[in-house]
Amino acid sequence: MIPYLIAKQLVLRMAGAAALSFLIVFLLAPRFIRFLVRKKLGDRPEFNNAKLNEITRHKSATPTMGGALIALAILVGTLIFADLANFYVRMSLVVLIWLASLGGFDDWIKLRRTAGKSRDGLEMWEKILFQIGLAVLIAVFASYYGSESAYSDYRGQHINAVQHFYLPFRAAPIALAPLAFVLLTAITMVGSSNAVNLTDGMDGLASGCMLIVAGVFLVLAWVAGVREWANYMHLPYVPNAQELAIVCAAIIGACLGFLWYNCNPAQVFMGDTGSLPLGGLIGYVAVVTRQETMLLIAGGVFVMEAVSVILQVVYFRLSHGKRIFRCAPVHHHFHLGGWSEPKVVVRFWLLCFIFAALALATLKLR
Repeated sequence: MIPYLIAKQLVLRMAGAAALSFLIVFLLAPRFIRFLVRKKLGDRPEFNNAKLNEITRHKSATPTMGGALIALAILVGTLIFADLANFYVRMSLVVLIWLASLGGFDDWIKLRRTAGKSRDGLEMWEKILFQIGLAVLIAVFASYYGSESAYSDYRGQHINAVQHFYLPFRAAPIALAPLAFVLLTAITMVGSSNAVNLTDGMDGLASGCMLIVAGVFLVLAWVAGVREWANYMHLPYVPNAQELAIVCAAIIGACLGFLWYNCNPAQVFMGDTGSLPLGGLIGYVAVVTRQETMLLIAGGVFVMEAVSVILQVVYFRLSHGKRIFRCAPVHHHFHLGGWSEPKVVVRFWLLCFIFAALALATLKLR
């Protein structure tokens, strides 16, 4: 009876976090958009492709930094409905504030520099350096906390989930050295944060895909935090991880509220202020639940976008100017190929649903 009551309470808190986050964005967005317009914080999309610049010319001066509302909504929803005594919740707030501040500073530099000077914001290496610093901090604290929360798994073996790596279709974990765990955490969080940032290039694309992926990790966090469910699914049991389902619910609510104003034609863009913390948070949840490989499946659209950029850059340099795609990230390739922007976005949403279903299907294939 007690586990049932605990689960019921968690569902109510998840619903509350999602509803409150949605309302914060939905109600504050009109006034915030007017504020951004008054401050002339409008985007000026420029690509190394003349045709794409012409196609997106109508988006010039669309206000950006709307991700500040997303971050605020997630913060408030988590503070009110999550258990703040929970270590994983507190660290999720560190991730949120750290990356929202980094993205906000980057957006501000791009949007407020005087004419004639570079508007590229922070250098990529500068952003990655701060992201790596955060990931290392998270890895160190999570490793220590995980060692304090070791448990006996479904085979009766004493195990610390943090010190192991888990693969789909395989129940037995792979032991990790401390340095390997730090490296894996950095790759997951930095990669996820930047992959979402790259995906944020069309109206509603990043926010729509993010709420789908967050739904998958809401389920994973919930299962990982309940010993009976984790053992039944042959997933790593991570004590107290179920509270991260509240964070995922807040992400879903915030993205739904933002999508109301970000769908085509967008009234506001999230910018790095929103994309960096969203990607970083979902990467953090993947690390805590020990489901880094699941993020590769559920976040298949984000992986496609990031890999397309890497392939384009590498091939361009090796071939002395030739390209694989018309333009990268890959959503621009399809746009330039004749697909309308709404068609690209909806089809990528459908792909995201398929990847999410595949990810959840692997839970019973172990």
